[in-house]
Amino acid sequence: MPNFKNEHRLAWDDLRLVLAIAREGSLIAAAERLGTSHPTVFRRARDLEHRLGVRLFERARRGYTLTAAGDEIHAVALKMEQEVEALEQRLAGRDLKPAGPIRLTTVDTLICGPLVPLLARFRARHPEIVLDVTVAGALSNLSRRDADIALRAGGEPPEALIGRKLARIAVAIYRGRDAAPVSPSELDKAHWVMPDDTLSHLASVRWLEAKRLDRRAVLRANSLLTLAQAARNGIGLAILPCYLADADPMLARVCAPMSELGSDLWLLTQPELSKVTRIRAFMDALYEDIQPLKALFEGKAAQAAGGLTT
Repeated sequence: MPNFKNEHRLAWDDLRLVLAIAREGSLIAAAERLGTSHPTVFRRARDLEHRLGVRLFERARRGYTLTAAGDEIHAVALKMEQEVEALEQRLAGRDLKPAGPIRLTTVDTLICGPLVPLLARFRARHPEIVLDVTVAGALSNLSRRDADIALRAGGEPPEALIGRKLARIAVAIYRGRDAAPVSPSELDKAHWVMPDDTLSHLASVRWLEAKRLDRRAVLRANSLLTLAQAARNGIGLAILPCYLADADPMLARVCAPMSELGSDLWLLTQPELSKVTRIRAFMDALYEDIQPLKALFEGKAAQAAGGLTT
């Protein structure tokens, strides 16, 4: 059997480096995934190739790709990552009380809307749980353990995940409270603020394009919070979730909620993690605490308060 020197052996950090570069395709993005700097990743990749005496990465026009040797390391790294994650999940399932970290991913409108007070209530009940919250537009990869739990809108969850439907999310068209009223029959004459291409998956974008109202867009943004702020200041009309906009005194509805653009609010996790005490406690608590807020999510809270439509 060959007697490799220690400096020629692969460490777990080396494998994580190869995984990050393979997944991200760039050193900058790999550095963000690893929580380090671009120069550090560049140096580590160069040192790893020098230490092994073989080229692992090719620089292409679209970023970094793996060589044949890099592919071999990548295949082994994937297997080891899966084994480590399976072990972590088995060990995590042995906890006896709600304690430890929970990584939650969600969207900015929920964070700036009704979610944070619910998180505060949960923390008061379970002070030994630490919440690590990531706000992202795209769905984090739960199967790769980018997060433990995802809270976001969508259709039926993937078969590999366990999903719990919390509420129906209504959306409507809003204007600034101080802006001139707009009749639903005159939408094609109004200015609009709408999501940019990074949010092209939203049903509201497809609706605006189908109605050719995207031609009236005077501002585009990659955040619904930015669109709400723009509408609040009279720049244009915006399609927003009712749970965010109905609670804003500077916004007013132009029309009733649009049923064709509604979606469901889901709480998602992996089957193995659903058995973990702290994960189960969080999912149960959030489900119970959101039930009294269903009217807000469904756009009915404004009606109960006397209505916000023009």
